[in-house]
Amino acid sequence: MEVWIEHLLALLALPKFGLGAVFVISFVSATLLPMGSEPAVFGLVKLNPALFWPAIVVATVGNTLGGALTWAMGYGAHQVVDRVGHRASHVKALEWLQRLGPKACLLSWLPAVGDPLCGIAGWLRLPFWPCVAYMCIGKFLRYTIMTALLLWVFPGGLHW
Repeated sequence: MEVWIEHLLALLALPKFGLGAVFVISFVSATLLPMGSEPAVFGLVKLNPALFWPAIVVATVGNTLGGALTWAMGYGAHQVVDRVGHRASHVKALEWLQRLGPKACLLSWLPAVGDPLCGIAGWLRLPFWPCVAYMCIGKFLRYTIMTALLLWVFPGGLHW
């Protein structure tokens, strides 16, 4: 088992297989697991600036596919949640999202609420492909803006 883990870590190591690592990290971070993918994208681009656009695209695709998986989990959870009662605040939030429709998935890039939003979109049975398209747009803009800011506005990095 230890050899397998070492092999997996070597496979995903930055910068040798950086785009693969960025894809996996971006995918997993778009699920309901508490994880951020921006440090991996920034780290790869900082090590190899020529990979700016490939890293942005790979992160966007991975994060969008993770959001689509979360949408599918929400869609499947619909039957389970229907068996549980709803609070008035939940109903109002669901009505707001229903009214906004797939465009709500533009907000899927937001920390803490973005990933559950994808699940709720699935639970509400909002149209899959429009939701994925809006997720993709929001996530692409997030990665582009955040990575560019870190590279060019804070070239020495952030020091906490």
